[in-house]
Amino acid sequence: MIPRRALPAPSRRALLAAGGALGGGALLAACGSDDETDGSSPSGESGGPGDSGGWAFTDDRGETVTLDQAPRNIVAFVSSAAALHDYGIECAGIFGPSSPIDGEPNPQAGDLDVSRLTSLGEAWGEFDIETYARLEPDLLVSNMFPPPDLWFVPEEGRDEILSLAPSVGIAGARTSLLDPLRRYADLAESLGADMNADAVTQARTRFEEASEGLRQAARDNPGLRVMAVTGDDQQLYVAVPDSYTDLHYFKDLGVELVEGRKVDEWGFWEFLSWENADTYHADLIMIDNRTQALTPEELATKPTWNRLPAVAAGQTVPWSMEERYTHAGYAPVVEQLADAIRDARKLS
Repeated sequence: MIPRRALPAPSRRALLAAGGALGGGALLAACGSDDETDGSSPSGESGGPGDSGGWAFTDDRGETVTLDQAPRNIVAFVSSAAALHDYGIECAGIFGPSSPIDGEPNPQAGDLDVSRLTSLGEAWGEFDIETYARLEPDLLVSNMFPPPDLWFVPEEGRDEILSLAPSVGIAGARTSLLDPLRRYADLAESLGADMNADAVTQARTRFEEASEGLRQAARDNPGLRVMAVTGDDQQLYVAVPDSYTDLHYFKDLGVELVEGRKVDEWGFWEFLSWENADTYHADLIMIDNRTQALTPEELATKPTWNRLPAVAAGQTVPWSMEERYTHAGYAPVVEQLADAIRDARKLS
């Protein structure tokens, strides 16, 4: 793995500016409850291993993968693999950031034991095609921010990568968090997951209870302004909430989020120089916890950061902006935000 601080500056800055999307070769800037959906997708239908003796799944590009049997050798973006793992579906290989950070598990890896998985590369642009081919993949899975491009599948070598196995993409932008949660459940069920397993139903119940807790916390602390950010050495990036599935959902639950302005064609961030870091007032700040983002300790080297009222008051909380799309993944995230909102006070 390339050390986090050794990543080339342009790639890192592009990733930060992207926050999760790839389009046109350039880096660009999140399920209804079981009672609200019949399990079909807006973009198509999925079929399990027993459907017509084979396997089929229609992804969020509207592309249908049809195989003689359910895929066994699955290779996935790390948080996609972590999502499938929560449903008991294991992958043979992963790509994307997975190594521990400062001795702690990488937040994008969920409950995966990454030491047992073949990694094809962790930094942007790294994808070992020869190793991928040796895994004899039946299926490639990744997120899309937004469609049609697969996250962390590099443009260079993309045609060769996609020629080795069919792929599935799940949309993770400009929609409610509930949509990718449902779609990963759809995918896992099609691959043979037991959706009535205790771990699955308990996670769903915990998520639903956490969501109601966040709704109540927002109701009990009205007017509290929350801002989601990431940063690099040159700029602070303020999120445009409706572009992110989690922030979109938090707004639906009543959280008052600072609305960054869309300053480019993709509309995921507002870019602020560090001199203008105080453009918006926030009572609570959510800080990107991904590998390529400045850590709270690194942000503290920016004088204007330290002068932000929320920072000075200690009212910050991690932002798991690329958490795996499962109830197990997001329940603690929602609980953490609810606790932070309950504990925060409005600042002048």
